[in-house]
Amino acid sequence: MRILAVDPGERRIGLAISDESGTIANPLMVLKHVSRAVDAATIARLAEEYAVGRVVVGAALDEEGELSPQGRSAARLAEAIRLQSNLPVELWDESDSTQAARAARLALGAPRRKRSGHLDDLAATYILQTFLDAHT
Repeated sequence: MRILAVDPGERRIGLAISDESGTIANPLMVLKHVSRAVDAATIARLAEEYAVGRVVVGAALDEEGELSPQGRSAARLAEAIRLQSNLPVELWDESDSTQAARAARLALGAPRRKRSGHLDDLAATYILQTFLDAHT
């Protein structure tokens, strides 16, 4: 079963998708944030198009393990996706996903001039891979 991961942000939304066996995460695309309803509809449409069986939304947690303000925003997006599809949608801790994406870009040998810019799809890939690793 394919799984779609969402890394929600204020300007962009990173998406990653697993292989059909649900073991390897790959970057899919980056969407420009429009509004929660439009974003949820787009994500639900892509989930249907790619025949995914589950959606995982990255949510930031605070020091106590509770949802941060960004995490609460992610939870609202997850609820909007649920309303747009019949898929199970769950939150997953996105802690350190941006730092891990930066490290991955560096490890891949990206030249300095290409290290800047958005990392949203790579962050979504990290979120998805940690989810997959925890569930296998």
